[in-house]
Amino acid sequence: MTQMEDSALNKDHSRTTSMPNDMAELGTGNFDQELTLDLLGGEKEALDEIDRALKRTEDGSFGQCEECGRKIPKPRLEAIPYAALCVQCAAQEEERPRAASPGRREE
Repeated sequence: MTQMEDSALNKDHSRTTSMPNDMAELGTGNFDQELTLDLLGGEKEALDEIDRALKRTEDGSFGQCEECGRKIPKPRLEAIPYAALCVQCAAQEEERPRAASPGRREE
């Protein structure tokens, strides 16, 4: 991902061919850069979720809701293999303000 990040941030200035000719071109370049960085952030977040699921597998807590302790239904785990919350707890978390649950991705 570092190569994509470098490209998005134009860290390799030797590949820069020219400056944008107008504001529209500059805006398009900025949009493309933001989109690439957002996608990379989402990929990193997904990888972090997968790592946490693997750790739950190792410690024997995989498939158990981190919030209420109930078993996460198999169809949910088939749909979202890294799910850390049962459907009910995930729904409750989605209703909470985003700042209330830092570090955990909404499912």
